[in-house]
Amino acid sequence: MIRHLVLFKLNEGITKDDPRAVSGAAMFAELGSKIPQLREWECGWNVTDRDIAYDFAINSLVDDAPALQSYLAHPAHQEGVAHWKTIATWVIADVEV
Repeated sequence: MIRHLVLFKLNEGITKDDPRAVSGAAMFAELGSKIPQLREWECGWNVTDRDIAYDFAINSLVDDAPALQSYLAHPAHQEGVAHWKTIATWVIADVEV
Protein backbone atom coordinates (compact mmCIF):
# COMPACT_ATOMS: atom_id res chain seq x y z
CA MET A 1 0.00 0.00 0.00
CA ILE A 2 1.13 3.54 -0.66
CA ARG A 3 0.07 6.57 1.36
CA HIS A 4 -0.02 9.60 -0.98
CA LEU A 5 0.27 12.88 0.94
CA VAL A 6 0.06 16.35 -0.58
CA LEU A 7 0.35 19.75 1.12
CA PHE A 8 -0.71 22.88 -0.76
CA LYS A 9 0.43 26.45 -0.12
CA LEU A 10 -1.85 29.08 -1.63
CA ASN A 11 -0.14 31.71 -3.75
CA GLU A 12 0.35 35.24 -2.44
CA GLY A 13 -2.96 37.12 -2.37
CA ILE A 14 -5.15 34.01 -2.47
CA THR A 15 -7.11 32.94 0.60
CA LYS A 16 -9.21 29.85 1.20
CA ASP A 17 -12.33 32.02 0.69
CA ASP A 18 -11.22 33.01 -2.81
CA PRO A 19 -13.69 31.47 -5.30
CA ARG A 20 -10.79 29.76 -7.11
CA ALA A 21 -9.66 28.08 -3.87
CA VAL A 22 -13.22 27.11 -2.97
CA SER A 23 -13.60 25.57 -6.43
CA GLY A 24 -10.29 23.72 -6.13
CA ALA A 25 -11.23 22.28 -2.76
CA ALA A 26 -14.59 21.15 -4.13
CA MET A 27 -12.92 19.48 -7.12
CA PHE A 28 -10.59 17.51 -4.87
CA ALA A 29 -13.34 16.64 -2.39
CA GLU A 30 -15.09 14.74 -5.20
CA LEU A 31 -12.07 12.71 -6.32
CA GLY A 32 -12.56 10.00 -3.71
CA SER A 33 -15.80 8.93 -5.36
CA LYS A 34 -14.57 9.39 -8.95
CA ILE A 35 -11.32 7.42 -8.94
CA PRO A 36 -11.65 3.71 -8.16
CA GLN A 37 -7.93 3.25 -7.37
CA LEU A 38 -8.32 5.36 -4.22
CA ARG A 39 -8.83 3.08 -1.19
CA GLU A 40 -8.94 6.06 1.18
CA TRP A 41 -9.39 9.76 0.43
CA GLU A 42 -9.34 12.71 2.81
CA CYS A 43 -8.75 16.35 2.07
CA GLY A 44 -9.38 19.66 3.76
CA TRP A 45 -8.23 23.06 4.88
CA ASN A 46 -5.61 23.57 7.57
CA VAL A 47 -7.19 24.80 10.82
CA THR A 48 -4.11 26.39 12.43
CA ASP A 49 -2.41 29.70 11.71
CA ARG A 50 1.19 28.69 12.35
CA ASP A 51 3.74 30.30 10.03
CA ILE A 52 5.10 26.94 8.85
CA ALA A 53 1.68 25.45 8.11
CA TYR A 54 0.44 24.69 4.62
CA ASP A 55 -3.10 25.62 3.62
CA PHE A 56 -4.76 22.50 2.22
CA ALA A 57 -3.95 18.80 2.52
CA ILE A 58 -4.70 15.51 0.81
CA ASN A 59 -4.23 12.15 2.53
CA SER A 60 -4.95 9.15 0.34
CA LEU A 61 -4.18 5.46 0.06
CA VAL A 62 -3.72 3.23 -2.99
CA ASP A 63 -2.79 -0.44 -3.34
CA ASP A 64 0.53 -0.12 -5.16
CA ALA A 65 2.67 1.88 -7.60
CA PRO A 66 0.53 1.00 -10.67
CA ALA A 67 -2.59 2.16 -8.80
CA LEU A 68 -0.84 5.41 -7.87
CA GLN A 69 0.15 5.99 -11.50
CA SER A 70 -3.40 5.28 -12.62
CA TYR A 71 -4.75 7.78 -10.08
CA LEU A 72 -2.23 10.42 -11.15
CA ALA A 73 -3.17 10.00 -14.82
CA HIS A 74 -6.93 9.97 -14.21
CA PRO A 75 -8.68 12.85 -16.05
CA ALA A 76 -10.44 14.09 -12.88
CA HIS A 77 -7.10 14.28 -11.06
CA GLN A 78 -5.46 16.03 -14.00
CA GLU A 79 -8.28 18.58 -14.11
CA GLY A 80 -7.74 19.31 -10.41
CA VAL A 81 -3.98 19.62 -10.86
CA ALA A 82 -4.42 22.09 -13.72
CA HIS A 83 -6.74 24.18 -11.55
CA TRP A 84 -4.50 24.13 -8.46
CA LYS A 85 -1.45 25.12 -10.54
CA THR A 86 -3.08 28.52 -11.01
CA ILE A 87 -3.52 29.18 -7.28
CA ALA A 88 -0.94 27.19 -5.28
CA THR A 89 2.30 25.27 -5.03
CA TRP A 90 2.61 21.92 -3.28
CA VAL A 91 4.85 19.21 -1.91
CA ILE A 92 4.18 15.49 -1.88
CA ALA A 93 5.32 12.31 -0.20
CA ASP A 94 4.47 8.78 -1.32
CA VAL A 95 5.13 6.40 1.56
CA GLU A 96 4.91 2.61 1.54
CA VAL A 97 2.74 1.47 4.44
